[in-house]
Amino acid sequence: MHVVFIHGPAASGKHTIGTRVAQALGIPLFHNHLAVDAALALFEFGSPGFRRLRAAIWSAAFAEAAAAGRSFVFTFHPEASVDPALIEALSESVRAHGGEMMFVELLCSPETIVQRLDQPSRRRFGKLNDVALYLSIERAGGFAFPPLPPPALRIDTEAHTPEQSAALIVDSLARRAGSR
Repeated sequence: MHVVFIHGPAASGKHTIGTRVAQALGIPLFHNHLAVDAALALFEFGSPGFRRLRAAIWSAAFAEAAAAGRSFVFTFHPEASVDPALIEALSESVRAHGGEMMFVELLCSPETIVQRLDQPSRRRFGKLNDVALYLSIERAGGFAFPPLPPPALRIDTEAHTPEQSAALIVDSLARRAGSR
């Protein structure tokens, strides 16, 4: 069982690339907004209730999938409303069932993020698409997050298409599986 944990800033291509990786591997995509949207239905973003519910959804999803041996792709935008200890707890949940986390970091410039924020595909999932709001959150430290575990792969999504990025991830996962 493995979790392909794709993380990066807003508009770096997490959902687009995650979808392609999931399709190529024949596994589900559990993207960040599934839990965010469920929590937002009841609580304001960042509120204590929102944070607890989102963490509970992520924790339950990781634990149940790991217990069932169900691999999946997960997307994550590091930001200040997430307890950093949660990432280690999710990883431990997977490891406790013999699974493995493969962290993949997506990179792109701040200028590209601003250009991509208003893409129609972002509106479909209710993602942050207001440039002024994004810049305000960034200035206030809303995207501050301690370093995640070292990634198996870092991909510059300005230098690679989503298809190329997904292929790099799938190839890296295959190499990791072959080296065991």
